[in-house]
Amino acid sequence: MPAERLSMKKIREVLRLTFELGMSRRKVADATGIGRTAVTDTVQRAGAAGLAWPLPDDLDDGELERRLYPPGVTAKGAADVEPDWAIVHAEMKRRGVTLTLLWQEYRAEHPQGAAYSWFCEQYRGWKKCVSPTMRQHHAAGEKLFVDWAGDTIAVFDGATGVEHRARIFVAALGASNYTYAEARWTETLPDWIGAHVNALAAIGGVPKALVPDNLKAGVTKPSRYEPGINRTYQDLADHYDCVVLPTRIIRPRDKAKVEVAVQIVERFVLAKLRNQRFFSLAELNAAIRDCVATINAKVMKAFGQSRAELLESIDRPALGALPVTPYAYADWKRARVAPDYHIEIGGHYYSVPSNLIREIVDARITGTTVEIFHKGERVASHMFSAVKHRHTTITEHMPSAHRRYAAWTPAKMMDEAAKVGPATVALFEAIMKAKPHPEQGFRSCLGIIGLGRTYGLARLEAAARRGNTIGAVSYGSIASILKHGLDKAFALEPVPDTPPIRHGNIRGSGYFH
Repeated sequence: MPAERLSMKKIREVLRLTFELGMSRRKVADATGIGRTAVTDTVQRAGAAGLAWPLPDDLDDGELERRLYPPGVTAKGAADVEPDWAIVHAEMKRRGVTLTLLWQEYRAEHPQGAAYSWFCEQYRGWKKCVSPTMRQHHAAGEKLFVDWAGDTIAVFDGATGVEHRARIFVAALGASNYTYAEARWTETLPDWIGAHVNALAAIGGVPKALVPDNLKAGVTKPSRYEPGINRTYQDLADHYDCVVLPTRIIRPRDKAKVEVAVQIVERFVLAKLRNQRFFSLAELNAAIRDCVATINAKVMKAFGQSRAELLESIDRPALGALPVTPYAYADWKRARVAPDYHIEIGGHYYSVPSNLIREIVDARITGTTVEIFHKGERVASHMFSAVKHRHTTITEHMPSAHRRYAAWTPAKMMDEAAKVGPATVALFEAIMKAKPHPEQGFRSCLGIIGLGRTYGLARLEAAARRGNTIGAVSYGSIASILKHGLDKAFALEPVPDTPPIRHGNIRGSGYFH
């Protein structure tokens, strides 16, 4: 069975790491979580298509896919694709798996591939070259190892005396061992990202790779071959033009560098400060900076130089330049565009071009802006608003001359309301009149119609009657009325089948005229 085609996002990342950062096929495979065979195939396809990095700004994902995978054309050199021997070696440990079976699977994927004898010879040669301990060698400017220390430190509220425990973020460069530490209130994603920004600023440059443990804040799906990187963490890596390379699961040697740094911080920072009382995070971090500066200035016997000196002589020349502006924390949210061509973020509604109705989009949310992307292309940008249940609409996003989209119109919405009753009609009119454009009220009206399937049309009409009476004309209000049974007092009484009672003591209607 042919392998599943890579996403265009993965392909762009492969090309960036290969041509901009100059990483080897193996390192690119490790960083992206795909096999070396797929990396080689992608690079060959890009060369055959005449593509160079950086890719043209106007080359969207659809056009990139057409160029890389034209109908009926295969990548050049498919017959020479070398298997990923690490995967072959892992498969050989499975019960019943043989080299013959693995070669057959290889030839099924690459019909013009190498012969069985070459396959066996190359695999045995690869095994001889593998170090039993996989001893690591850290190149200059290559990796920054990051983690949280296990110990915490107390910070006291100056007014109440309440104790809060601060967490300690630790980072260490692979080649120079230069160490950074910072106190944060939590280990959540905002603090994780903020600590990275400060660490890179303190180092004064950007390594090729950030190497975290498989913690939840940064890695959404721990995996040896294809770890899932948190979207915000990946966004930070893109901003600083580096790559996130999580450690392998249950592989302590992968994170030995940062574990040693954590141990040093615990011994020469936390232990040193254990008898001091801190009343703010800023005060604690000032003390941590002094301790870490002492650690970095101390001469290491094994090298005859300090960490700070090694940073300047080894890592600094190889580090990438910091961007002009530091990374601004952003959350990501995936949403489907509603019939009113808006998406909901934090209770506020932001418009997108009306031709994207029912499409899936990605929103990047900062404290000041909301950017909306469709298939990797930015389609809208808004100022962030914390006002609930309001709309931010760009006129150009609306259908030309306010034309109604095919599925729903105000008239059709009123027809649906009429099937329920006159109170629902009045309710829908009030909802749409309250919006700058009637279409913006469709979301609430459609939700109210859906309540009829749960509670029945009679109760929905009674709830609409109560809502009109008290001025509660929104989906949330009607849902609350139904949930708490407040509609029952507004239900219409049935018309009696018998004539009214006549009695001498009962006044008739004529009495009041």
